[in-house]
Amino acid sequence: MKTKLRLGIIGAGSVVREIYQYLYFRSSFTPLLEVRAVADPNEQYRNWFGDLAGLPAERRFTDYREMLAKIALDAVQINTPDHLHCAPTVAALNAGLDVVVPKPTAATLKDAHAMIQAAKKTGRYLGVDFHKREDPRIKEAEARFQSGRYGKFQAAVFYMVDKLSVADPNHTPRFFASPDFAEKNTPVSFLTVHMADALMKIISLVPVQVRAVGYSQKLPSLRPIAVRGYDLVDTEMLFDTGAVAHIITGWALPNSAWATTVQSGRLICSDGLIDLALDMPGLREIHADDLFEVNPLFRNFEKDRSVTGYGISSPGRLYQQILAQHNGQMTAADREVLMTPMALGFHTALALEAAEKSLAEGRRLDTGATLGTTVDCRQLVVKELGAAAAKDYGYA
Repeated sequence: MKTKLRLGIIGAGSVVREIYQYLYFRSSFTPLLEVRAVADPNEQYRNWFGDLAGLPAERRFTDYREMLAKIALDAVQINTPDHLHCAPTVAALNAGLDVVVPKPTAATLKDAHAMIQAAKKTGRYLGVDFHKREDPRIKEAEARFQSGRYGKFQAAVFYMVDKLSVADPNHTPRFFASPDFAEKNTPVSFLTVHMADALMKIISLVPVQVRAVGYSQKLPSLRPIAVRGYDLVDTEMLFDTGAVAHIITGWALPNSAWATTVQSGRLICSDGLIDLALDMPGLREIHADDLFEVNPLFRNFEKDRSVTGYGISSPGRLYQQILAQHNGQMTAADREVLMTPMALGFHTALALEAAEKSLAEGRRLDTGATLGTTVDCRQLVVKELGAAAAKDYGYA
C-alpha cells in the first residue's frame, strides 16, 4: 500500500510562499508527501523553494516538461497564474500523473473544459483547491440549506473587499511583486472566485446570466504609479429559478481596515435567512502596531510550529483522495462525485469569464464606472464548446 506521494511542484511563487509551503513541510499532511522536484522559470522562486525542500540542483527545472520527462512522480501541484493552469495540467494528466491546482480551475471555461476532459480520458485525479468550501461556516450553511430548513433560495449578497495595499504598487512593502498586478488580475479573477464558488456550493444552482458593474476610481488616482484596473466589481448572477446574487469584490478599502480582507455574506430564502459573519473569523488583537483581525480558521500557527486551518486541510484532503485512488480505496461512486462539473469548478470558471466579458463589452461612464452587458451563460458555453458540451454542463 502506498503511504507517500512523490510530488512535483510546478510554480513556486506567492501562493506557495503564503500557503502551500506549510502544507508541504509543516502540516499533518506532510507525511503523505515527498517533494521530489520543482519547476519554475523564475530563478529566485525556483531556488528559494529548492533550498526549502532540500532539492539538489538536478531536481530544479526551468521547464515543467523537462521535469515531467526526467523525474519519477505520482502527482504534481500546479501553482502557476490562473491563465497558465491548463497546459501543464493536461501534460501531467497525459503523463499518467494526478494533479492538484489552486482555485480557480482555469481563467476560461475552454481551459477548464480541456482539463476536465483530460482527467476523464486518462482516468487520473484532478483536484481543485477551492479552500473556501472547507471553511466550517460555509460547510455548515451548505448542510443546513440543503436539508430544506430555509426553503427556496431567493437572493444573496456576498462581499470580499481587500485593503488597498494588496493592489497598490506604491505601498511598502508590496503585497505582490508586479506594479501591474491589479491591471492583469481583476477583483473578479482574484476574489469573486471565492464567493461565487462558495455560494453555488451552498445552493447547488448554476448561473444562467451574469452581469458586472465595475468601478475604476481609486486605482487610477494612485501616485507616483497609477494603476489601470478596477477598484470594485459587483457581479450579478441570475439562476434558472429566478434567484439572484450579487458578489461584490475589490481591493481599495483603506489600509486602516481591521483585516487584510473584510468579507461576509447573507442568503435570503423563502423560509429563512442565513448570515455568514465571515469577517469575524476568530480573534481581534490590539497591539503597538495595529488593530487586526486574526483568522485562525484559515491558517493557524500552532505552538509546535505546525500549521493547521482550512487553508491547509482543503488541499491536504485532495492528496488524501489521490492516495485513496492509488491504493484502490476509492469507489467508482466516490470518483463520480469528485468529477462532477460543480466539484471541478467549471461553473465557477464560467461565471468568472462571463463577468470579465460583461465588463469588456460594457459602457464606461465619465465617472469611472463601467456598466457591463448581460451575458447569457448557455450561449457562451455553446459558442466556446458547442451544444453537446453545453448539455453535458447542464445547459440543455
